[in-house]
Amino acid sequence: MEANFKTLPECLDYFSDEEVCRQYLEHQRWGGTPACPFCGVINPYRTNRGFKCRDKQCGKKFSVTVGTVYENSKISLRLWFAVIYLCTSSKKGISSHQVGRQLGVTQKTAWFLLHRVREMLRDKAPQMLKGIVQVDETYVGGLERNKHLNKRAAKGRGESGKANDTKTPVFGIAETGGKVVVKVSDWVTKKEAQEIIKRHVEDKSTMVTDGYSMYAFLSKKNQFKHVVVDHSHGQYVNGGFHTNSIENFWSLLKRGIIGIFHQVSPWHLQRYCDEFAARFNSRKISDADRFELSIKNSNGRLKYNDLIAQGKESKGDEPDNGILIE
Repeated sequence: MEANFKTLPECLDYFSDEEVCRQYLEHQRWGGTPACPFCGVINPYRTNRGFKCRDKQCGKKFSVTVGTVYENSKISLRLWFAVIYLCTSSKKGISSHQVGRQLGVTQKTAWFLLHRVREMLRDKAPQMLKGIVQVDETYVGGLERNKHLNKRAAKGRGESGKANDTKTPVFGIAETGGKVVVKVSDWVTKKEAQEIIKRHVEDKSTMVTDGYSMYAFLSKKNQFKHVVVDHSHGQYVNGGFHTNSIENFWSLLKRGIIGIFHQVSPWHLQRYCDEFAARFNSRKISDADRFELSIKNSNGRLKYNDLIAQGKESKGDEPDNGILIE
């Protein structure tokens, strides 16, 4: 089953009822060979409400949504697919307020739906970047002078005394003309940069950075070739090397946050980065193909309490639980 739609009305027409949606999900998840999500045994018995595992020691009943982001959701699969299409086809993302208005659900429901879609978009098995790889960092957050007085850091600085401590650092690496990997961190340091590069970049790659002194360690190691593009001296191309790819991604990310979401909580920022990275990494395929890839990557539940617990642990309060910020 292939979905060759190009617009939201065509998407809703294609997924005309729940049975069509369920059959499509079964095909994308199992490829015609259902498997028990508890023990992995294939070809279970089909029941009136789903399946039953044929293994006597397991014998559990399940449906195609068990073990996915849709499990125990009261939202119909038809609306789920509409949200997934809107999120994956909108270049700069779509806010929960907009989804709520368009699909007739509450903003809080739409916010939770979108975060589960971002869980689907997260790259669970990222490939190593190679060739010419661009490295850069950025900072996400508002200026101190634009914040309410009771939210400003003392003297415009954070607890560590560093000026940028009031914003959230984001570290990015991009393969020239290829994919991007984005990681939110507490602070961009040499140690964190080394760990991320080691985890995501193949040895012998050419590393292109700006003139930030932190990246000097790349020149001292034989595992990489290091090229510096010194922006502080008006240099934007060095022998054909540049950092345009990663800066292009930063532009999309920040324009999306400023124009669509307006404000993003630091404890959820990584999910938004994963969303933008997924669209950027699949920019060469159609919206329908991107939608299909997302459906195939829908395994793994994300419960609401687990989603907001991140904020409770890091900030000591309950974020985005009443009037949600987006």
